Order: sequence, then C-alpha cells, then structure tokens
Amino acid sequence: MEINQKLLGQITSDLGLNAPFVKGETIKITNCWHFTTDGNAVDLMFYDEADFIDGMNRIYVTLQDYQVVILAFTLMDTHVHFILYGEFDECNRFMHDYVKRTSRHISTRFQERHKFDGVPINHQQVDTDYYLKTVICYTVKNAPVAGIRHNALDYPWSSGPLYFKTQGLWCSPRWMTEDDTVASSSRMTLTQRRDVLRTRKQESVEIRMIDRLIFPGEYVAYGIVEQIFKTCRSFNFFLCRTKEEDVDARGGSISHLSIPMQEMRQHKNEICKELYGVNSIKGLTTEQRLRLARIMKARYNSSLKQIIRLSGLVYDEVKDLI
Repeated sequence: MEINQKLLGQITSDLGLNAPFVKGETIKITNCWHFTTDGNAVDLMFYDEADFIDGMNRIYVTLQDYQVVILAFTLMDTHVHFILYGEFDECNRFMHDYVKRTSRHISTRFQERHKFDGVPINHQQVDTDYYLKTVICYTVKNAPVAGIRHNALDYPWSSGPLYFKTQGLWCSPRWMTEDDTVASSSRMTLTQRRDVLRTRKQESVEIRMIDRLIFPGEYVAYGIVEQIFKTCRSFNFFLCRTKEEDVDARGGSISHLSIPMQEMRQHKNEICKELYGVNSIKGLTTEQRLRLARIMKARYNSSLKQIIRLSGLVYDEVKDLI
C-alpha cells in the first residue's frame, strides 16, 4: 500500500526530514499521536495466534478508510499501541473503528457481544522529534517489558521487525517453512482474499502476503521511521535507553509487571479451579472476583494493576478494596 503522497509531503516537512540535521536541535512537530487502549479494561483482547493474525490484517483493512500514517504499533493480548500521523479527528476515528471491528470479531468467534464497548482509548500528543523517537521505541519494547519472552525487534505482532532490516527481509513467523516466501495476494482466489481480509470489499491492488498474514510493511511507514532515526545506531540507542517512566510521566498507561502476564494467567486459572471449580472468571460474581484478586495478591509478587486486570475488575473501583 502506497502512502498518500500529500500526507507524505506533510510528514517530511513536519518532521524536518528534508532539513539539514543540526546536533542538539529539537524539532517541534504537530499531528503526531500515541494512542493506546486501556489494558485494565478487559481480560483479553486477542485470545490466540489466530486472533493476532486477524488483528494484524485488520490494521490494513481499517486503514483503507482513513488518511492516517502508521509509524509504529504493537498488539498485546490485553491492549494495543499505535503511533499515528494525521489530523487528530482522523486518527481518533481510525482507533475507534479498529477497536469496534475487533469487538465484532470477538463477538462472531466467541459470542462475547459488545465486549469492548466503552473500552477507554487514551492518547498523547507527540510534540517533538525526541519524544517521537522515545515513544516509538517504547511501543516496540512493550512485549519484552511486560515479560513476554521475545526480543523487541522480533515480537511478531508489532512493527518492530520492520526497521533497519536488509531489503526484503523480515522476521519469520514460526509457522513458515523454509520454502515459504513473501507472496502476492494475486495468487489467491476472490473467496480466499475475502476470508483473509474479513471484508467483502473489492481489493484491486496486490498485497504482499506471508501465508495468511499481510506483510506489515504494506501498512507501516517504516521508511519514514528510519529517516526519523537516521541511523540504526541511533535507533538502537533509543531502544536501549527508553524506559516506561519516560512515557508514564506523559500519561502512559502500562503498569510495571513483576511476573509475566502468561504465567499470572495460569496462576489465576489454578486458583479459580481451587476456589470455584471452574477454569475461567466468566460467571463469577464481583465478590468472588475480589476474593480471587486478594488471594493472587497474597501469593504472588505481581502489580496490583495486573491482578485487577486478570480478575476482570475495574482498577479505580476496587484498588482500595484489595
């Protein structure tokens, strides 16, 4: 997918990419935003690998209706992050539409209707080139910071694997075989394309595919990001130095986790079985969920936000009760 040329010109000018580099000079920018959904609002947003693949492809499909450029993103199991360039109203509508489409997918696949209705969507304005570099790396690092055992540049459900790679290369999903290559969507039948894209719209352009996954370079302006950092060395510097506090101080929403989310989810299921004879919090009353949260807090060294999230409760409502 080609970036709108008019918008590309605006990005180049706004981010100072066509101006000589001056060491120590801060560039003020506009129309750049960090959007994230509230990870405390739902227990899961993506349930398994199939959900993540659909979630990735959904980015491409949703983007077709908006004048927005994606600079970076990551999909976590409970929330998402996007670094977007464009008019705020356009970016905001894109985010709400993406969450709405994700909700419809969950409703169709798991019969959990309206699961994401009312999920808070937060945003920050990214106002300088320095903060833009910081928040891009914060987004890319989200998975390893949360305890997921992935290199920040190899987490498959993000834009991290795209930047500063040898032309034609990208991290390989584990379902690929040695014979798999980046193929074109033109090899698919119309039915197959509609099944992959989850839309009945006619798609006339060719899309690069890896098995059933749309190559993320189709919808992420990774070339612009490489121009922003200018060198791989600069990118690695920001990747190493960026801390959660650098974004939390500006209104970030990611909590500091002591135990990986997957491990705590397993502990939660074990306690549910022990207390109530079930493997899920579905059907538990508020009082039962509070009891579950208190036991998790007593047994494990994990953040209160993480425990409340796993218990399916609202942080601001119960933080003083646990």
